[in-house]
Amino acid sequence: MADKLLFLTGHLAEARLNGTLSEIGLPKDSYAVRNVGIKVAALMTEKILKNRLEAPLEADRVVLPGRVRMNLEALSEHYGVQFTLGPEELIDLPQYLGHGGKPPDLSRYDINIFAEIVEAPEVPLDQITQRARQHKAAGADVIDIGCRPDVPFPHLEDTVRALKSEGMKVSVDSGDMDELRRGAQAGADYVLSLDEDNLDVVAGTNCVPVLVPKEHGDLDSLVRAVDKAKAQGIAHLADPILDPIHFGFTTSLERYAELRRRCPDLEILMGTGNLTELTEADSQGLTAMLLGICSELQIRNVLIVQVSPHTRRTVEEHDAARRLMFRAREDNALPKGYGGDLLSLHELRPFPQKPEEIAKAAAAIRDANFRIEAGEDGVHIYNRFGHHAASDPFELYPKLGVEEDASHAFYLGYELAKAEIARALGKRYTQDRPLDWGVAADKPDEDMIHHAPEGATLRAAREKAERDRKAAAKKDTKD
Repeated sequence: MADKLLFLTGHLAEARLNGTLSEIGLPKDSYAVRNVGIKVAALMTEKILKNRLEAPLEADRVVLPGRVRMNLEALSEHYGVQFTLGPEELIDLPQYLGHGGKPPDLSRYDINIFAEIVEAPEVPLDQITQRARQHKAAGADVIDIGCRPDVPFPHLEDTVRALKSEGMKVSVDSGDMDELRRGAQAGADYVLSLDEDNLDVVAGTNCVPVLVPKEHGDLDSLVRAVDKAKAQGIAHLADPILDPIHFGFTTSLERYAELRRRCPDLEILMGTGNLTELTEADSQGLTAMLLGICSELQIRNVLIVQVSPHTRRTVEEHDAARRLMFRAREDNALPKGYGGDLLSLHELRPFPQKPEEIAKAAAAIRDANFRIEAGEDGVHIYNRFGHHAASDPFELYPKLGVEEDASHAFYLGYELAKAEIARALGKRYTQDRPLDWGVAADKPDEDMIHHAPEGATLRAAREKAERDRKAAAKKDTKD
């Protein structure tokens, strides 16, 4: 049975919240809306709630506006009902409620990420270890030590042992059988890549070989290698090899599908770098497509490389994609409606309010603080003295009256530039918050209990306004 939901809101958002819930079509007895008697919903505090919201609550879960900052655990304990954060914008509420009234669970996945350090022989051990830690923190399950043809690797064994000592799984990738043997004997978990003729490389170890065709594209030889490994009791993975676009890409995809048909229970690995590294396109979309193929074919291992500048976030992208595809497959659903980590440049719903809704909000403002929003029709800025919109923010400056207030002008210029960028790209803009680039950039840490402290420019503007007020009052007294 679905939870009974209680949505808490304020005066300004109450009508829109009720309208949105009505449009969604939720059963009338499945939710209730409570106005806690505050104008702006995001400014609710725990003290306000405890003073105005009496227990017991006739609800299984209380949904707060996404911008509030409170101790949800403390509220849940106080009322005996789970308190959760809803979306920051009402336009996102249908998506939020599309998964049982909760944000989708993206904690699970079934694809292992092998992250390769391609130039390992030329990198000192401490730098390899540092790079491995970064890959692991970004989502890598196995650190792949890449070897280079004709480049000596005297610290190969030390590298394997150092990473293993930190609890990492390690693979060694080389075309030199001696290097693979050294890696296996040093304790590597995997070696890439062996074929039907050189399985003896892992003899006497617990190392798992990744098997490849003896000749490129020869699927029959790969299947023979699989059969030989089975007969010898050697655990193994298999990789038919993904080729770049215009050099056999489509045919190589067919090999993966054919291998799955011929070996239904085989553990398969796909190296995605031949597409992400060798295609000059934003890699999030390519990664999502490849991980979708892996999800359909039950390919549970991917080898990635991060060399080209445009793939600098490929570990994070593969991590986000594997979680998305797992969740969608488990739900028997399309991979959409689960959040926008792989949408870096554009957004599904970039403009939370229509121009007329922005105008209505602007008309209700009674203070001098500027609010900035990006709308379909331009960048909006408003306070009690006026509401202005333009496609070019430079047109707005003469209307703001901040010529004598450098700090405030700097702040407004910065925010208007963000709003212009967001509008041009079709991204979501929120004042005083960084633009969300999905997995393409690190997200700043955010305190989910307290609102951000007042910034220097706003503090300076407030202090100036207070000085002006006192000066005016003193002048009036003299007069």
